[in-house]
Amino acid sequence: MTVPTELLQCEGVGRRFGSVTAVDDVTLGVRSGEVLGLIGPNGAGKTTLVNLMSAYLSPTSGEIKFAGESIAGCKPHELARRGIARTYQNVCLFEQSTVLDNVLTGRHLGFQGGLWQLGRKRHREEARERQLAVELIELLGLAEHMNEDVSAMSYGLRRRVEIARALAIEPQLLLLDEPTAGMTRTESDEVGRLIGELRAGGMTVLLIDHNVRLVSETCDRVAVLDWGRVIAIDEPAEVWADERVREAYLGTGESG
Repeated sequence: MTVPTELLQCEGVGRRFGSVTAVDDVTLGVRSGEVLGLIGPNGAGKTTLVNLMSAYLSPTSGEIKFAGESIAGCKPHELARRGIARTYQNVCLFEQSTVLDNVLTGRHLGFQGGLWQLGRKRHREEARERQLAVELIELLGLAEHMNEDVSAMSYGLRRRVEIARALAIEPQLLLLDEPTAGMTRTESDEVGRLIGELRAGGMTVLLIDHNVRLVSETCDRVAVLDWGRVIAIDEPAEVWADERVREAYLGTGESG
């Protein structure tokens, strides 16, 4: 059987903050075209690992490769240009700007216009970027809110704006850090359907979420972190049956 190509690889990755080890010798691959769930108790190191994958932090040991090339020394915006987009555990938007303007900020990486481009060519480019942003807003069910300031919107809607902005980069790999936090069941189901559509279109997704139902129904495989280490990685049903996983969730973990 052919082993699926791994779009992103973590090889012996560790991250320390002084005497605290947040990520400990993680070897993990995200296969092209899959939805990989990343779960674990609070304080397990999930967000730290995503920060390493997206170049917001540098590992203190090991190596991370994207599309076969090391990301060492990359800045987050450079990695975004190479095809990795992400959302954040805490919603991070331009609060006094409209939904459309927020999504357009994600399009700037694909925008080829410059000050030297004048006249029709620049206007065509701007119109194309705007149209792509509008399509993403419609895809996320935000059309009626397009010209509203995000500061006036509900938490669940703002989460969807953040996902739309990440998708505006047209990434190969989308890192979703608790995208359904604060959402109703109906809203989280819509996010699950969206992730399924993205996977069907060939996108690779890494999903961190505490919503067990969402993870079970959406993910091809699930990796479990506990105290910064991978303790299990398998199909969802196999992971939930793993005694080590049940122990990690039933035991007492640190918050954070």
